[in-house]
Amino acid sequence: MSQSEFQKYQSRPLLPPCHHPQSRLLPKALKTQAEQLRTAKVAAKSGHRRRSVGRRSTKMGGPRKLLLVGLLALLATFIQANESVQSLVTLFEVRGAVKDRLKLAHEVGAFNESGIEFRHHNYEQMVDYLRDLAERFSDMTHLHSIGQTHQRRELWVLVISKNPLFHSPGVPEFKYIANMHGNEVTGREMLLYLATVLLENYGKNDYITRMVDTTRIHIMPSMNPDGYERAKEGDEDGITGRGNAHQYDLNRNFPARFPSELNKVKLQPEAAAVMKWSLDVPFVLSANLHGGTTLVNYPYDDLPGGVRGASELTKSEDHELFVKLAYSYARAHSRMWKKGPRCLKADLNSDFDPVAGIINGAEWYPISGGMQDWVYVYTDGFEVTVELNCIKFPHAELLKPLWEENKYALLEYVDQVHNSIHGFVTDARTGFGVENATISINDVNKIVKTYKFGDYWRLVNDGTYQITFDHVDYHPETRTVVISREYPSAELNITLVKNGDEELLPRMREIADADPMTSSSIQQRQSIVFVLAAILLAVFC
Repeated sequence: MSQSEFQKYQSRPLLPPCHHPQSRLLPKALKTQAEQLRTAKVAAKSGHRRRSVGRRSTKMGGPRKLLLVGLLALLATFIQANESVQSLVTLFEVRGAVKDRLKLAHEVGAFNESGIEFRHHNYEQMVDYLRDLAERFSDMTHLHSIGQTHQRRELWVLVISKNPLFHSPGVPEFKYIANMHGNEVTGREMLLYLATVLLENYGKNDYITRMVDTTRIHIMPSMNPDGYERAKEGDEDGITGRGNAHQYDLNRNFPARFPSELNKVKLQPEAAAVMKWSLDVPFVLSANLHGGTTLVNYPYDDLPGGVRGASELTKSEDHELFVKLAYSYARAHSRMWKKGPRCLKADLNSDFDPVAGIINGAEWYPISGGMQDWVYVYTDGFEVTVELNCIKFPHAELLKPLWEENKYALLEYVDQVHNSIHGFVTDARTGFGVENATISINDVNKIVKTYKFGDYWRLVNDGTYQITFDHVDYHPETRTVVISREYPSAELNITLVKNGDEELLPRMREIADADPMTSSSIQQRQSIVFVLAAILLAVFC
């Protein structure tokens, strides 16, 4: 990345920290539902009791199903107003929005792991391993370097997909990065094993085949190969090899979101290469694999006043989404989500035990210049940091049990890339994709943009969203979209009318109103369901 490019990214408008009052944290749709529930309860007490009682059923359907919907609505309203991690996790469990390891094992099915070499791979061995995969599966892989380190080692990325060479319109992009700290090596090996499993089971395992067919997966086993070459096997909690060749901590080297923290460190080639790569490819979701404990942490990592001061919960405006993403990994892990010591080796433990194995970065310990914050603030993507193992450079005999702990979680996290509102934004007259149209939802400041083909992805949890599409050269359009556990993904294709083509607006509005997924009838049907549920709740409770 050139100096001018870096300055351009530095000058990009920063997202303000989220300091909304609690009322703004509650989505508009849930506020409306809560008001409807209160109104309905009053109505129920004033004369609807006899009529409602006559509709009782002994089956889990009809009124009881509506009652359950109403109870879940109340629970969701309360939880989203309070937003504690424990309450959010409870909500995700009740809704069935996350999968445990046993359920995932059944869903994934049996797959072949015989091609995995459970040993450590130095730089040359890692490159040979990647080249072997790329040669054996040449129609499904693209091995390339995104840049070089100070010591001229290549930063290799293996792309796995049906169309690995280029972005396929409508196919989301996902990336895993490991070994950012050179002495934290578990993630490096896990990604080599994951690549092996994806490729050797394609066409043989339905789950893996579908994943590869519908996702373009980028795997970078080592972001800091220079540091790795200095690290030593058996290092439990040391720092030898942590930094790059010039002893810079790469997870403090990205542009911070607060101006006071910018330009405090010299941009390193490894970070610059990842930045350029992350901006060139329309990544939707990513994870950064580390070592030192066993948990998932999520943005924000920094505090408004920089890294000074005590740890403090610093929520992003997508706090609930990040909690779900983090918990999706932790819950699919064999023990990360459980209460208790983080480390299997007793002398590495402390009293630290985050709820459900996940924690906000700044609440854990604040840092400035971290990669996950940079991804969230400066790109269209979302990223979490996964701490895979308490021992930073474990002996080789521990690699197989570590793979067993993490293999389903690694797969499940990739699959989260599909829980989105997505589609194409096209020009009403030409039919061509509109590049750089902005997509915003509700009151969240996080904006994503369409890629060159007009395709876009916006990760979301269950809920009702007002989604607005805008472009400086076009008339904006807003739609309502409902995301549920049964339908966690929604394809929404939008046609924008260019300034000067106003005669096309009436026809475009007619088409939009006729769309059953985004018409006002959705809100009407949803309102009826919640009002009925509220009446039953008032009668029975």
